[in-house]
Amino acid sequence: MPVFEYTALDAAGKQVSGSTDERSRAAALDRLAELGLFPMSVAPTDTEGPAPHAADGRAGRRVPQRTVEAFTRQLANLLSAGVALSRALQLLAREAAQPGARDLWAAIHDDVADGMSLGDALAKRPRCFSSVYVAMVRAGEAGGFLDIVLEQIADFRSREQDLKGKVKAALVYPVVLAVLAAGVLVFLLTYFIPRFSSIFDEFGGALPWLTRLIVDVSELVVRYGPFLLIGAVLAALVLRRVAASESGRRTFERLVLSLPGFGNVVARFALVRFCRMLGTLLAAGVPLVVALRVARESIGNQTLADTVSHAVEEVQRGAPLAKSLGGTQRLFPVDVVEMVAVAEESSRLDKELTRIATAYEKDLDRRLRMLVALVEPALLFVMAGLVGTVVIGMLLPVFTLQELVR
Repeated sequence: MPVFEYTALDAAGKQVSGSTDERSRAAALDRLAELGLFPMSVAPTDTEGPAPHAADGRAGRRVPQRTVEAFTRQLANLLSAGVALSRALQLLAREAAQPGARDLWAAIHDDVADGMSLGDALAKRPRCFSSVYVAMVRAGEAGGFLDIVLEQIADFRSREQDLKGKVKAALVYPVVLAVLAAGVLVFLLTYFIPRFSSIFDEFGGALPWLTRLIVDVSELVVRYGPFLLIGAVLAALVLRRVAASESGRRTFERLVLSLPGFGNVVARFALVRFCRMLGTLLAAGVPLVVALRVARESIGNQTLADTVSHAVEEVQRGAPLAKSLGGTQRLFPVDVVEMVAVAEESSRLDKELTRIATAYEKDLDRRLRMLVALVEPALLFVMAGLVGTVVIGMLLPVFTLQELVR
């Protein structure tokens, strides 16, 4: 009889590991369910595993998120209609329009047909399926409500994409203004000012300090422009690598959160994601501690996620959720904590969390519009100030032209 090693969460949300002797992987999952455990991974001790499939080599490419969302919703519909998981995956692979998606669904189907859980099959492809996605699928498999979880994942991802679309749309105009300002400034420094400076050299005489400063900057850009560009690219690469590290990412996140206006928008975005994910998981029947751990990963900001870790520990000790969240006012305002407390007392926490997410999503939309409304004139002011300073600096010698001629 094969031996299956597992990693699971108990009812208190504590991670445990062990092994069990069962006839099949499905029997091992049933055994863990009887023990009250929520499996995160279950695999036979034979590490050789099934032979790799031809599709796996082509399935490593990234599939668009909208395609993944459609796959999730279609799989949920098929499972709700009573279609077996392996059969549903086979149908989706056959009907996929994109070759990359067809290969990916086929590879997932092959893994599931070989006895692997859907969660483990998805975990092998992190470029397409996030850790939060995989954790929700595993929770659905362990609880026997995979179709419900998949449908709620699709709804969550749809709202997530809409919210991200609003954020990107709000940033388009400020980014265009910033690029335009940089382009105008580079044009003035490399083309316009050198022609004026040659005229001033012919007259001789002392130039105003502002004009000298602008001319020196222009000469620096013209003479060392390629080196400055290479330096800027190298600096960007170094900053990107530093930001990818654990300490660098936390430092960058703290800096963003400290920015006036923008930090509040980031915190509200994290609140919306957390509340919607937690409400979705609780509505699907996932235990509170397990749902909190998964929802914490969905925040997207490690600094804010750390504040939730303490709340998870408090809930494990038996404290109410509202009281546990009360100490993290950076992420959870006082009114949110009060609403959560009332929802706990009335046993409608999942519905209230979803309602909070919807309400704060609208508040986030208003904050974004207000932030963009403030950023646009600020960028225009900066752009006009830079260009105006350059123009005034180059016109100052004209007012002392007679002195220059002498």
